[in-house]
Amino acid sequence: MNLVLESSWNEKLSGELKAPYFAELVQFVEKSYQTTATYPDVDALFRAFEMTPFKAVKVVILGQDPYHGEGQATGLSFSVPKGVRLPPSLQNIFKELKSDIGIERTNGDLTDWAQQGVLLLNATLTVSEKSPGSHQNKGWEVFTDAVLQTLSLSDEKEHIVFILWGAYAQKKGALIDRSKHVVVESPHPSPFSARKGFFGSKPFSRTNAQLRKWNQTEIEW
Repeated sequence: MNLVLESSWNEKLSGELKAPYFAELVQFVEKSYQTTATYPDVDALFRAFEMTPFKAVKVVILGQDPYHGEGQATGLSFSVPKGVRLPPSLQNIFKELKSDIGIERTNGDLTDWAQQGVLLLNATLTVSEKSPGSHQNKGWEVFTDAVLQTLSLSDEKEHIVFILWGAYAQKKGALIDRSKHVVVESPHPSPFSARKGFFGSKPFSRTNAQLRKWNQTEIEW
């Protein structure tokens, strides 16, 4: 199994890709694809990096696992293909988007966000069908922690907005240098917690306000 990162990310993460844990992770993932329905499709596994090269990153939205239902996962956190019914968390994200900045969106394909510099990263990049969390603690979290640290500490990246929804994502906030970057936090948009502070948190307007302050182009959400 040959997992290839986009060239700028490959350069930044070459040490991780050569690490013993990553070789073990690849073996696990390869076996999963061979023996069970695994998402996203293997050719979309590193899609977040392909769509948002290192130098293009302005915003990071961190998810946990890919969607575990057939036809949902795209390799971009929270995104689903065009025409696929919106999962509950994405429905709530779009409700907050409309409330926050007045944009009414029904298409769940977030590729346009990724193309504008929003890294849609899951902490775990693969999952077995109907088994949420099934690929956690296999090495993906070590790899994606390295991604966050690389972005946070790089001399090339001074101003990134990290959007962290829910306790799991917020724990990753310890990896971020807040003297250089800004963290936008709230409860998770899932039905279990959206009404506990996600609704009304205004992540989209807050992000764009910060980008304006840094003289960066706003995201067209």
